[in-house]
Amino acid sequence: MDDNLIKPLWEHFEHEADIGIRGIAPTLEQAFEQAAIAMTAVITDPAKVSDLKTINITCRATDTELLFVNWINELVYAMAVRGLLFNHYQVIINNGKLSATAFGEAINRLKHQPAVEIKGATFTELRVYQQTDKSWVAQCVIDV
Repeated sequence: MDDNLIKPLWEHFEHEADIGIRGIAPTLEQAFEQAAIAMTAVITDPAKVSDLKTINITCRATDTELLFVNWINELVYAMAVRGLLFNHYQVIINNGKLSATAFGEAINRLKHQPAVEIKGATFTELRVYQQTDKSWVAQCVIDV
C-alpha cells in the first residue's frame, strides 16, 4: 500500500458532555500527532498557535492504547503547568516508548480565545488500531 494515498487528518466525535478526539494517518506516530492536534482544536483553532517554543515529551506503556492515553495526558499536563498551546508534533514510538517534540507558544487569551480547559484523556471510546486500508486510528474521549 502506498502511504502517500492516506492523508493524515484529525477529527472530533460527539460523546455526551465531553468530546472525542481522533487521529487518522498512514503511520501510528502520525495518528498520535493528529489526535493531539484534534485536542488543541477543542481549545482553539490550531492555525492561531505559533510554533515559538518546543518541549520534549516522553512516556511509556505496555500497549499502544495505554501509550495513547499517557501521551494525551502528558500534553494536557504540559499545557496546564507551562501555560502552553501546541500546533504540531513530531512523535517517535519504539518498543512501548514514545518520544516527541511539541511545538507551540504561551497561551494568549486574546489571540487564542480558549474555549475550554481539558482535564485529561479517558478510557472511554479508547481505541488504537489499523484499518483495512493500512491507515492507523488513535482515539479517545477527553474530559473537558
